[in-house]
Amino acid sequence: MNKEIFGVFGDRETFTRFRSEREFDDVVESDIATVGIRDTGLGIPGRSASYSSEEGNCVIWGEAYPNKRGWSEPARWLLERYAEDGVDAIRALNGSYLAFIEHNGEAIVLTDPIRSWECFYTDDPGVRVFGSDAAAVARTVEDTSMRRRSVGEFLHMGVVLGNKTLFHELQRTPFDGYLTANEAGELDRFVYDEQEMDYAGELADRMQRAIRRRSRQPGDKGLLLSAGYDSRTILSQFGELDHTYTVGMPDAQEVKVARRLANQYGVDHTTLVTNDRYIVPGEEKVRATNGIKESIHVHHAGYNNDIEVDTMYHALLFDTLLKGFAQKRVEVELFGKTVPLGQLEQNPDAVTASLDNFGFKPDKSRQIAEQYTGDSEAGEKFVRQAIADEFDRCWDRTDTTQNALSLFSISNQPTIPSRTHLADHYLESFIAADTELLEWHLQTPPEYRTTKTFIRAIQQLDGDLFRHRPPDRPYTSDLLSGMEQFARRKLPFVSEFEPAWPDRDTVYDQYNLDQRLFPEHETVHELPSRHKLRINDMVGWVAQCSEKAVNPTDVLHMPADEYPNDSIASEQ
Repeated sequence: MNKEIFGVFGDRETFTRFRSEREFDDVVESDIATVGIRDTGLGIPGRSASYSSEEGNCVIWGEAYPNKRGWSEPARWLLERYAEDGVDAIRALNGSYLAFIEHNGEAIVLTDPIRSWECFYTDDPGVRVFGSDAAAVARTVEDTSMRRRSVGEFLHMGVVLGNKTLFHELQRTPFDGYLTANEAGELDRFVYDEQEMDYAGELADRMQRAIRRRSRQPGDKGLLLSAGYDSRTILSQFGELDHTYTVGMPDAQEVKVARRLANQYGVDHTTLVTNDRYIVPGEEKVRATNGIKESIHVHHAGYNNDIEVDTMYHALLFDTLLKGFAQKRVEVELFGKTVPLGQLEQNPDAVTASLDNFGFKPDKSRQIAEQYTGDSEAGEKFVRQAIADEFDRCWDRTDTTQNALSLFSISNQPTIPSRTHLADHYLESFIAADTELLEWHLQTPPEYRTTKTFIRAIQQLDGDLFRHRPPDRPYTSDLLSGMEQFARRKLPFVSEFEPAWPDRDTVYDQYNLDQRLFPEHETVHELPSRHKLRINDMVGWVAQCSEKAVNPTDVLHMPADEYPNDSIASEQ
């Protein structure tokens, strides 16, 4: 990958057993740990930084904003704070990052509060090796073995849950966590603590500060723009945006509204026209999955040659952190359609409520299960048990089901590969990971973490933000919008709302991906397109990690030993 942090808990000689120093822009070393960093943003304020002195070493990789005193030298600032406060020093660092600190004979790697960057590690080479690129760390393993449960989770949900990966020998630093030479543990920065405040007003103020904090990036600035609420908020608050980009067909409703929004704010707009580049999982796209999340979310991956900016902004996780996407609301049946209401369910079933938040489709899952078991419900049983096992981890950070639903979604967020790919090619800013916004999420009760509160907040930022409404949400009320969606589907001579994204199945078939991806595996051809893409993701990622070639049909059958689910919890 273009940007990477890679290290060992060992000296420089140990480091060079696995990697050449020439691969990195900077290498910091000691007898107990050595770390290399590669990043075009190294040294730019708010970006990656490194510092070495007699006190020790510090590397910050990603996007980081210390307080004003440490703005010009963030790595030095963090090392000095660590010398005074220990691990608690990391609480004052804002952003989306991995941080390495070596001081007084000890070394530690720390994630940001929501693990927006993964840190992978393995002990297989006889020394603990770690890094941001799962494939690079996995290559240090002499003989990898695939974890069947992880394959099953990826196949049915498009995400490997918890701290696992596709390999037994490769692990992930925990959510809100740290890694040392002998330990991998959790911190307590991301813990729910509900407070009373003006929720909309506070959200507006904090969003404005979070956006301004990230406005100093160099070069031409771009934004991935949809017709929804989230990205238009960023558009309205950046006075120096140069370009916006939307994936889709030029005459699609989503693209038309995005174009109108760009014109409203005087910013150039480009439509990244849907073709095979939208869906083909190329090597870069698959690498960005890190083998734990599906590549379908990296919509922009094939269009790098059409994007001519240095810095790129996006609104990833606004829906989950600021609008309660994962929370379970009361639903009513209207003419055969399920429509969510405003109020929250009192005692939702956590597993059932989580199913829809990932890429799990019961009917499609049955098609997968029928390939290797006589029980057509085996796939759903597997997924329910996997979610239940992982959901139990949430209770140390909250005591309410609604908050646990949000935490479960945040800690296993399937859309992260989209920012991984963006950050590898541009100076990318993860606005939703701002510490002030995370604090708002943790302090705001679930009943106020809603689209309604979000709309009230962004109207305070710009009263003209809804001049052009999202095409599928003609009203601020979800109920009224849902009723119109139903009516448009049922009434003659009335067109339906178009989906926000191009139809995956249509594009898959149009460009004959069965023959391009699986020419010798006709068994795979019968599966749903999204699951075929997941199989390709796994096969492609494993190929990047080792010399082993994995047969797509074998991947399809690999979860078979996990059915039935009586013993599923045994493999963590």
